[in-house]
Amino acid sequence: MEHSIKYFGLNNIALENDLRRVARDKKIQLRPSRKKSARDAYYAQISEHIRHDAAVMARHYELFYSLEIAIRDTIRARLEEIDKDNWWDKYVPQFIRDNAAANKKKETEAGVTARSEDWLSYTNFGELGQIITSNWPIFSDTFTDQKAVQNVIARLNTLRGPIAHCSMLAEDEVVRLQLSLRDWFRLME
Repeated sequence: MEHSIKYFGLNNIALENDLRRVARDKKIQLRPSRKKSARDAYYAQISEHIRHDAAVMARHYELFYSLEIAIRDTIRARLEEIDKDNWWDKYVPQFIRDNAAANKKKETEAGVTARSEDWLSYTNFGELGQIITSNWPIFSDTFTDQKAVQNVIARLNTLRGPIAHCSMLAEDEVVRLQLSLRDWFRLME
């Protein structure tokens, strides 16, 4: 077992080095550069263990962020194919539109910069699954099974909690997140 773990670690190091080499050769920046900011002056005052946990969780956040945006893009693209100008009003259930309006109003009243002009950005993650399933005839050629979409979205939404609310994911939940991501993309095969 110990030999397998060492081999796994060495394999990952080799993959990371190859990826960095390709990025350097292609002049691709893998991560945004961290310029010195006021944050840097204070960040060092936070304990090393908290900063370590934050770095670990950042990978999961990045994965979930990317997945959620990809799901929103899939929904938007599919509904725009049907009705480019009125998809939001025609195909998004009223309670979801009301919730999005309430979310947008709350942010406006708080005086913060609008997150987006896109109404879909104001929906909650679980509502994305409801948009898909309430329009199943439109999405049935994109996803293989309606119940599976509901189950995978529900599982991802549960996993989203600790990621969005600054808690560590247990080792089993990291595996479950990876499997759920695989399940999501398998639904589109």
